[in-house]
Amino acid sequence: MHQQHMDLHAPVDLNKSLDDMTPEERMRAEHQIMVEKHRGHDAMHSEMVMILFVTLVIAQIILVEWKKRHYSSYSFVTLLAMWLIPLIMSCTFGWMRFIVIWLIFTCITALVMRRAISKPIQGTTPRLVYKWFYFIYKLSYGLGIVGYLVIMAAFLGMNYIFSQPPNTWMDVGLMFCFYGLYIGVLGRDISEICSDKMAAAIGYYTPQGIPTRHLEQNVCAVCGNQLLVSEKEEGVIENTYKLSCNHVFHEFCIRGWCIVGKKQTCPYCKEKVDLQKMFRNPWEKPHVLYGRLLDWIRWLVAWQPLIFFIVQGINWMLGLE
Repeated sequence: MHQQHMDLHAPVDLNKSLDDMTPEERMRAEHQIMVEKHRGHDAMHSEMVMILFVTLVIAQIILVEWKKRHYSSYSFVTLLAMWLIPLIMSCTFGWMRFIVIWLIFTCITALVMRRAISKPIQGTTPRLVYKWFYFIYKLSYGLGIVGYLVIMAAFLGMNYIFSQPPNTWMDVGLMFCFYGLYIGVLGRDISEICSDKMAAAIGYYTPQGIPTRHLEQNVCAVCGNQLLVSEKEEGVIENTYKLSCNHVFHEFCIRGWCIVGKKQTCPYCKEKVDLQKMFRNPWEKPHVLYGRLLDWIRWLVAWQPLIFFIVQGINWMLGLE
């Protein structure tokens, strides 16, 4: 015996209250009320989609031109937006986990930044700063991988082995990916500011490209400390790297300068650094690609919410719902 399909468009007496209707009549009444409420909204929805598309295109053009013409102000506003917008959203919706992690990261990073911009700069400060941001970089990379593996495991159904619903594993995987990408982007931007301040304070590098001190032999231009081994020797703690311009640096310093601080130029003469030659280990090359991914995430987290907020404001002014 086949169940008869209910016709939601069948007439119903809307003068009756919902409590007096049968379940079938109540369902038809609610459906017809919803259809009447949204009648003629197709044109309005098309207009809203067009507003969103045009706003995205215009915003992208403005951001590209702003970044090209005034990179310093663009970077500062982007960093400020990345730092504050997620916090404001978390406070609005009561996401305590993010607020706690944000406070811990902000407090430690503020102490490190204070050491980086203080004058006179201490000899151990550059390595301390790079160690912190290199740790943040590794942490973000690891969180991203863990999140990806958890999501893939959920797709393969491995969650059922542990009697867990798939949506729980997906939520955990997305959470790990978000924290990894968010902390990674913030770490890269702040480390770039710190690397500029420290190198300029040491004197071997200035944003204008004119060093205020002469680089002596066996001295690292990033941290200003002596090089313990030559580039041809194997170091106990770290090796020494020589760039194509023949300037030599501590391994950890030049890694922090090129990867963590997004500086793909020599800290002393500003010649472009070939990262593919510098990192010969194939396992290290994905770190460079991951850095490019973080650059894309920056736009998604910092500017996308602002663009959607502007679109909502335009729709509100035009009376679109």
